[in-house]
Amino acid sequence: MPGLIRGVARTAVIAGTATAVSNGVSRRQYGRWEKKAQQEQQQQQPQQPQQPQQAAPPAPAPAAAPATGGMDDKIEQLKQLGELHQQGILTDEEFAAQKAKILG
Repeated sequence: MPGLIRGVARTAVIAGTATAVSNGVSRRQYGRWEKKAQQEQQQQQPQQPQQPQQAAPPAPAPAAAPATGGMDDKIEQLKQLGELHQQGILTDEEFAAQKAKILG
């Protein structure tokens, strides 16, 4: 009986991890689609002639992205991505893009 409970608990942890990673990938993909749709919508809108304006101050340089987690976090993320790729949840292209993003 304890072996059965241990097996069920392990399966629940693995499924929960896969679900969390899958949801994260889905959210990122949805964000990309939204951004792309907004860009296409802006391109389709007629361009209004720009009125001469006074020189605007230059925009501040974007802040550097904060450093991601340590090497252990990256290894764990890569393992999860590998599992999703093996399960067919991620395509080769998605896997390669996410891997490159993690490895920076």
